[in-house]
Amino acid sequence: MEELKFGHTSVLLYETVGSLNIIPGGCYVDGTLGGGGHALEVLKRLGHGRLIGIDQDEDAIRAAGQRLKAFADKVTIVRDNYRNIRSVLEQLGVEKVDGIYLDLGVSSYQLDTPERGFTYREDAPLDMRMDQRNDRTAADIVNGYGEMELYRIIRDYGEDRFAKNIAKHIVRARENAPIETTGELAEIIKAAIPAKVRATGGHPAKRTFQAIRIELNQELTVLEQSIDTMIDLLNPSGRLSIITFHSLEDRIVKKRFRESEHPCICPPDFPVCVCGRVSRGRVITRKPILPSEEELEVNSRSKSAKLRVFERA
Repeated sequence: MEELKFGHTSVLLYETVGSLNIIPGGCYVDGTLGGGGHALEVLKRLGHGRLIGIDQDEDAIRAAGQRLKAFADKVTIVRDNYRNIRSVLEQLGVEKVDGIYLDLGVSSYQLDTPERGFTYREDAPLDMRMDQRNDRTAADIVNGYGEMELYRIIRDYGEDRFAKNIAKHIVRARENAPIETTGELAEIIKAAIPAKVRATGGHPAKRTFQAIRIELNQELTVLEQSIDTMIDLLNPSGRLSIITFHSLEDRIVKKRFRESEHPCICPPDFPVCVCGRVSRGRVITRKPILPSEEELEVNSRSKSAKLRVFERA
């Protein structure tokens, strides 16, 4: 079987694995298994413990299975979305775990495989599905959303100041014929952005492609709805470590971690807490852990990565 180079370079590898405070014999969950880079390092330290790897991408499951086959006796790989982590663990007979970690980045394999439709650098069908079992693709969003809906997701998820103009250009272009490829979409976006801005910034399509991918795969919704569940599933002193790659994700993680540490909603002038909300643990990373200069030299895609860690009480 051909070996898939899926996520070959793991971002913040040793920082993430180190943040888990791995107990030999413990049970850990990799919620975004990818090619298994982080998982391999965890397994090396796990002794007689267990690792459960979850990923919704079929290519990731294949690649991780190949990479981790030497540890087949202690790793369980499940094709699912980490939003379903509670049911995944229940089906495996696991009540609590000692650590959970997520790497929320799109893998190099996904970006560099044109037919997956994530890249704006090559012409390919507009796909962008993290889970190929889903019926809806990026083309459905590009051709089916109204102009205001497109404007909203490009503004909110792409944080692009030209969101309104990009949405207008997309709607105008598809009146002639459906937009079917990444190359077509990239050219439409390029035409919507002033030339002087295109000359100084990064690729003009980057933010819009990010926005469509997030919307299609419901990435922020899944993250926001899952953090509390993952904290609940930790044993005392168990840790949740999350690597984010843009401000939208990082904002969610930072906010959820802070609220889990200080959940009280009583007015500041109340002499004692009456809401009854109890802290669920503590934030380990007051400031996020960032890639080292050495890592940035060998993996430029790690430059926006941030690692935050929460420890269960």
